Amino acid sequence: MRITLVGSRHFGVTTLNMLREHHVTLVRVVVHDGEDRLAAAARAAGIDVVVQADPKLVTADEIAPGTDLIVTAHSHARVSKEALAVAKFGGIGYHPSLLPRHRGIAAVEWTIKEGDPIAGGSIYHLADRMDAGAIAAQDWVFVKKGETARELWERALAPLGLRLLGEVIDYGKVNGALPAKPQDEQFATKAPNLSPGKH
Repeated sequence: MRITLVGSRHFGVTTLNMLREHHVTLVRVVVHDGEDRLAAAARAAGIDVVVQADPKLVTADEIAPGTDLIVTAHSHARVSKEALAVAKFGGIGYHPSLLPRHRGIAAVEWTIKEGDPIAGGSIYHLADRMDAGAIAAQDWVFVKKGETARELWERALAPLGLRLLGEVIDYGKVNGALPAKPQDEQFATKAPNLSPGKH
């Protein structure tokens, strides 16, 4: 399976390492910032790196030719419909909530703010609407009392995301297709940024 990885930061790097362990071909890494640690890790591994022309959008020509699947990892850019169309299986991303709950940039923070006893992660198909595509895999974890969003992410949600991404990719390699279960819109909630101006 030939994968273009779109992402940034630490989760982008750990996703890159996980993908390499799953024996897929990483044909390209797309980043919004050429100085990002994911760009450095990709260059060190001899993987082609492309910097997005627009940090908020990934275009079709930024996806490597012959890509089977686009994987996003800590990317805040929208992958255009045209970009998804050039990849055989489209694209998937990891969202650290039990979608459709907590759609948005601050899902983990909202999990804590709302006092949710259970958190979770979802691998979802990239679609036009943010975090609204069909679910490919989902699992849950307990939230510890007094835990911060960062602690919950590092302890449970980041490792869960890597495991679920690996499982979906392995499924795709064996079955030549990815699972897809539509989200139930009646349970959708929004998780907008809690601190304006910061990402």
